[in-house]
Amino acid sequence: MAVLGETRRVLFACPEAQLQGVQPGMREMAALSRCPDLHAEVVSGSAASAAWAELLEALYARYSDRVEGRQAGIAFLKVSLKAARDLAAALHVPVGWADSPEVAHLAALRAKSGEVRDVTGGQEKFFLSLTPTEHLHVLGVPDAHTQKLKFLGLRGLADLMKWSAAQREAFLGVDVGKKVNRFLKGERSGAVAKYVPGQIIEAHLGVDAPLLELGEAEAALQDLLPSLLPELRGRTAAYLTLHSDTLGGRLSATRPLKWPLDDAGLLRMALLTLQDTAALPLGVDAVTIQLSGLQQPARMVGLWAGIAELEVTKTVLDRFPEALVRVQWLDPWAYSTDAQYHWVDWQTGALRATKMTPKQAPVASRSQRRDTAVQQVLAFFEGMAP
Repeated sequence: MAVLGETRRVLFACPEAQLQGVQPGMREMAALSRCPDLHAEVVSGSAASAAWAELLEALYARYSDRVEGRQAGIAFLKVSLKAARDLAAALHVPVGWADSPEVAHLAALRAKSGEVRDVTGGQEKFFLSLTPTEHLHVLGVPDAHTQKLKFLGLRGLADLMKWSAAQREAFLGVDVGKKVNRFLKGERSGAVAKYVPGQIIEAHLGVDAPLLELGEAEAALQDLLPSLLPELRGRTAAYLTLHSDTLGGRLSATRPLKWPLDDAGLLRMALLTLQDTAALPLGVDAVTIQLSGLQQPARMVGLWAGIAELEVTKTVLDRFPEALVRVQWLDPWAYSTDAQYHWVDWQTGALRATKMTPKQAPVASRSQRRDTAVQQVLAFFEGMAP
């Protein structure tokens, strides 16, 4: 079995598939060519994000109040050695236990699934000297530089320690080289930050008879969704997760939300998510809808928000008179941009021409038009004179 991302590349492969040559990062066709009996399952980005957030919530609730999981698949916790062993056995994952996040990450990469690699006390120096080149990405070394180090014959961090600080900066770049030099000097990241639990708005509805038709499900969702909207209180939600309880178990699906959404739009997204679960043919006994990723929408009130806004504007205009412009609306429903609005000067209100401003022909006054007409008539009669 293998899990694929939206780009149809392997994200994870079971041990049996790895023995057949399936590796993470491999395309689906390449994986099937090595293992024809492979069962590949594609996981969408929204479903993966929701599952990762649920895992972080479980780690916070069961193990520690300090949890960081900025990158999906890698979590840092502040736990004891006994708790680390319980975590490795419960989730069957490799766990590294060290005094810093970097060393713990390196230890986890060299641990087996379900085991803990303890690198504390005086073991850290010896452990780092055996770090292979493939694990240098933990220190911020890009994959391209890792391949170059392999080409030069460097087997790991021990060979890189033999270089001088200037050589590492020259080869890896100033930013990456300085980061590696600071790590080799003993500088480590700070403590794991406290976890901020994400709030989830949930609504549940049970039915007497199983739902089998889309019309019945739509009527049930119309009764369920109005209870969710008041709980938002002006906030937005990033994901909508729908759980369908059937006779064969619970089927779930997650879809990202794009705001603003009204009642009809939220109902439409819920129906699409229900169709993703493919639970209606089995009969839906209960429906649970969750809104996660809650946040307050940002609103920009001005270029400089604060008490000194007018003073800042005056200072800028004194130094750079043409720095600020205003927009003057002409016809918001016009098809062309130049007919919708144009830019005017901040102080005078005069038209500020740009490269996209169409050039207008000069319009003559009434006296100029009269003189031109008289001259044309005189020229006509002069041409008819013998």
